[in-house]
Amino acid sequence: MSKDCSRQIDYPEIRTVMRAVWTDSDLYLLFQCPYKDLNLFLPADNSKKHVGLWDRDVVEMFLGDDWTNIRHYREFEIAPTGDWIDLAIDLDHESYDHSWRSGWETKARIDKERKIWYAAARIPLSAVSAKAVENGTRWRMNLYRIEGLGADPQRRFLCWQPTCVQNRDPNHVPEHFGSLTFTK
Repeated sequence: MSKDCSRQIDYPEIRTVMRAVWTDSDLYLLFQCPYKDLNLFLPADNSKKHVGLWDRDVVEMFLGDDWTNIRHYREFEIAPTGDWIDLAIDLDHESYDHSWRSGWETKARIDKERKIWYAAARIPLSAVSAKAVENGTRWRMNLYRIEGLGADPQRRFLCWQPTCVQNRDPNHVPEHFGSLTFTK
């Protein structure tokens, strides 16, 4: 992923590589994020959720299994410091439930010498879907990376699937999410 949500702006110098694998119980995601400067909340505290994590460098995962009501999904975020947040999203009620806990596990590491940071997640499949995941199961998904120093107009917002909206949050646009197909 190297482009913004409109697909008009490309950031090849911070091209982010994502990988995913799954087991019968968990989805594993890995992000490899080159950087120039890091924008972090310090000191880090990954012992609890960090509300507002999206105001600094972060990767975000939006996952949902409901193809009928696409405005209900889960959001997961990891910062280079290992700080994290998971949210239950219900756009119908403008609800971003900070009290919801997915049971996920995260890791992050900064390689200062190579100027790359890594984020890894183990997300229980049951945190997203009550239905068993099997070969061929499809979920809705979008992946994001927010990067850079300064206020939002100076930062870079990368998006896996373009959302192409104006005058609203370009991340929370479930009608433009891509799909994740579980295959063995």
